Amino acid sequence: MLKVGVVGAGGRMGQTVCRAVLGASDLELVAAVDPDHAGEPVEGTAIEIAPAVAALAAASAEVVVDFTVLAAARKNVPQYAERGIHAVIGTTGFTTDDLEEYGRLFGASTANAVIAPNFTIGAVLMMRFAEMAAPWFESGEIIELHHDRKIDAPSGTAVRTAQRMAAASDSWTPDPTETETVAGARGGTVDGIPVHAVRLRGVFAHQEVVLGTAGQTLTIRHDSFDRDAYMPGVLLAVREVANRPGLTIGLDPLLGV
Repeated sequence: MLKVGVVGAGGRMGQTVCRAVLGASDLELVAAVDPDHAGEPVEGTAIEIAPAVAALAAASAEVVVDFTVLAAARKNVPQYAERGIHAVIGTTGFTTDDLEEYGRLFGASTANAVIAPNFTIGAVLMMRFAEMAAPWFESGEIIELHHDRKIDAPSGTAVRTAQRMAAASDSWTPDPTETETVAGARGGTVDGIPVHAVRLRGVFAHQEVVLGTAGQTLTIRHDSFDRDAYMPGVLLAVREVANRPGLTIGLDPLLGV
């Protein structure tokens, strides 16, 4: 039985992760951490949410799942490496410098880490398909749509998709726009790929990649309708992180794609 702790356990995603761990026959939820919900019980258990990550070691957690906001995750991740606790991180917004530092920390630690911008298996495949298609098309844009409580834009998935498309092809048609009647109408760019972020009440998490060349277009779309969509990928990472030395970025290596 693999002992698991959840950080950010009082949030919507953290609660969903707790339920998923509790529902897995090979996993045991041993600790929950969230300073904003300290003292509250984890639903359906006798576990009380702790205020600090020290509770993970006290409960002998072998793997931690962390879906906290960026500022909190930046403080937490080095502690997991220092304490020798394998980490599965779903926080987005880490910089290249952050990831390089975490690579060094976990490379010198007895613990490993998986950091992914998206744990939805369909979204991981969408990114891979866009990367595969990129060399065969001359232009491409990304539209991502998220609920109206998401505070960062564009999404980590959209950024990672654009980076992978740009790495797969360095030949893209230039933006023909000469005049923007409304500033920002063409969205932002990531490595030369236009990215458009929609924040809309009534949606959850969706992304379209539209690629075009002479006489044809290809649209690759993925839709998530609730947080349960992330759980198969999260549980896969929890089970596999101990077998992945150092730092692993994304679910692709775990899926073999």
